[in-house]
Amino acid sequence: MSGIEVGFAIFGVMLALMFVRVPIGVSMFIVGFGGYAYLTGGNFNALLNSLKNLAYARLSNYDLVVIPLFLLMGQFATHGGLSKALFRCVGAFLGHFRGGVAMAAIGACAGFGAICGSSVATAATMGQVALPELRRFGYSGSLATGALAAGGTLGIMIPPSVPLVIYAILTQESIGKLFVAAVLPGIIAMLGYMLVVKIIVTWKPDSGPAGPAVAWGEKLRSLLAVFPVLLVFLVVIVGIYGGWANPTEAAAIGAAACGGIAIVSGGMRGRGLVDSALGTAQHTAMIFLVLLGADMMNTTLALSQMPAELANLVKGSGVAPLLVMALILLIYIFLGCVMDALAMILLTIPIFYPMVMGLDYWGMSQDDKSIWFGILALMVVEIGLVHPPVGLNVYIINRLAKDVPLVETFKGVVPFLLSDFVRITLLVMFPVISLYLVHTFKQ
Repeated sequence: MSGIEVGFAIFGVMLALMFVRVPIGVSMFIVGFGGYAYLTGGNFNALLNSLKNLAYARLSNYDLVVIPLFLLMGQFATHGGLSKALFRCVGAFLGHFRGGVAMAAIGACAGFGAICGSSVATAATMGQVALPELRRFGYSGSLATGALAAGGTLGIMIPPSVPLVIYAILTQESIGKLFVAAVLPGIIAMLGYMLVVKIIVTWKPDSGPAGPAVAWGEKLRSLLAVFPVLLVFLVVIVGIYGGWANPTEAAAIGAAACGGIAIVSGGMRGRGLVDSALGTAQHTAMIFLVLLGADMMNTTLALSQMPAELANLVKGSGVAPLLVMALILLIYIFLGCVMDALAMILLTIPIFYPMVMGLDYWGMSQDDKSIWFGILALMVVEIGLVHPPVGLNVYIINRLAKDVPLVETFKGVVPFLLSDFVRITLLVMFPVISLYLVHTFKQ
């Protein structure tokens, strides 16, 4: 078989294993192991030589230390009650508008994402905080759950973002540049979701009644309560991009600051510290298992020459670069039905990245193209968290809103998915959206 045929066979077996509920990391390792044995003609000495270095080479990578630190920062934010302060702050400014409480929930998701870096954690945490308020003010079940499920995706769209860290490591790209490039698209995503809420409540006024107005004194107090959170975000992003702290150092500062804020504010006690450490350890172990499985599979794909053959095939086919990009984005949306964002990044970037870098998009430099594609990939893989039939965020929010049928929640996210597709189209056609801040604050 050719390298491309071997690669597709590997993906087919992996999807079959996932279908029978084999964990994604284990599935990738199994097909990688079997594929390597096939390609080397059963030469297990070569396979064992590869395996003995695989785990150490991956887990001894200093850059990966940033992952548990960002996860710890998010755990402190989750267990420290910072989500409530964010929701109160945004709600104080927007809650008196029709649909304002739903907009406040989306804005709070964006703020929480700036110190969390996990979409699932953002959806679960903000759902517990905002859902009772949305129900108290009489919001429709579809709008309340749809807004929270979609808002949860802002957890990794707003940096810091673990998938962006993985993308940077895989492509040798600057983590700081990717974080800065994600800021504007993340803000556009937040504003797009708020616009969707505005359109829905204009069309159906009863679906999102206005909340009570809040005095300016209360607004200022709520703003002061979240100022430390904003400061942490600025320190992490500016510190990395400004060059006075590497990503690991900035993540350590951010984690320590979030822990300090949570303790001083009274939101976290001894049990919260234990839960934060345990949650960080569990999520780190899961991510590193996926990393090892992806390394085994990607080693096999590299041995099969599939990425290089596929890149040369696409480059020599004469297919328009924009059509290639559209097909890549559609594949991401399809894969989002069966796997999470991190697994998609790990599996597809070694294959798609050479293809994209070999094509011309508006005469962009290689560095700009790398950053632009990274942001596009991040935005598209997150759609998988809310679109049918899986939509992990949808199930998380629906589990919290026991009185709302699952089909209503899926109906509720459809308008937000339309907003996602509009935003992706804008990012594809106007790369400057993701590159503007990178060029403006160029080191």
